[in-house]
Amino acid sequence: MTRSEAVRSAAARLRRARLDAPELDARLLAQAAFGIDLAQLVARGPDPADPSELARLEEMLERRLRGEPIDRILGVREFWGMPFRLTPDTLSPRPDTETVVAAALEAIAPRRGPLSILDLGVGSGCLLLALLSERPDAWGLGVDRSPGAAAAARANAAALGLLQRASFLVGDWAAALERRFDLVVSNPPYIPRSEIARLAPEVARHDPLLALDGGADGLAAYATILQDAPRLLAEGGVLAMELGAGQSADVTGLAREAGFGTLGLADDLAGIPRAIVLSRA
Repeated sequence: MTRSEAVRSAAARLRRARLDAPELDARLLAQAAFGIDLAQLVARGPDPADPSELARLEEMLERRLRGEPIDRILGVREFWGMPFRLTPDTLSPRPDTETVVAAALEAIAPRRGPLSILDLGVGSGCLLLALLSERPDAWGLGVDRSPGAAAAARANAAALGLLQRASFLVGDWAAALERRFDLVVSNPPYIPRSEIARLAPEVARHDPLLALDGGADGLAAYATILQDAPRLLAEGGVLAMELGAGQSADVTGLAREAGFGTLGLADDLAGIPRAIVLSRA
């Protein structure tokens, strides 16, 4: 079987299983299984595939047919134009979360000089490392309750050449922190506990529960962060958080009760309020 034939066969099986984007998934899996990029896959398509390559492709294809997300199979997800390695302890970064990065960068744009950033619930490190990539004058700390997630974020920082400006800590939100930061960001768990089982299987079965479970009403993490934020923010500091769909009013109310004013809400590409930017009132 040639490499091109193997890709066509994989795409046909994915199509019969009614999976989205079967051709794209087949190409991505083939590139990983064969150890080549897209240009090489096209150029070397007529070449016979090695049996070991076909075996790797078959193993990956079976995982996809069982409903495992393509990024989990490949072990990497692109975010803010950078590759982030995934582990079972990390949430797979979503394009919607880039809304938080853009909103945070806009809020701190006027600030010049050394900038300190705190990422609560750092996960893969996508928020913190995206911000550091845009602000070479910044240093950041990422905190996560999961040791595996903190280790994954550190590994991503090293792979992206940002480890000299980033540190990582295992902790229960900000409980162990005493210093203040110019910018605090978070993509907290915000799914109401009763709704987790009804999420798409690719999310419910493969994203870590710790990164999804927002308590009974989905607002537990927001309440904890807002309680600690006054002692974490430096003078003129900014807090930027991701929002779940339909949560903007509830989180704005919690922020107001905690003494924060809303600098702005930012919509994702679907027009849903996805990021909230706050400062001390």
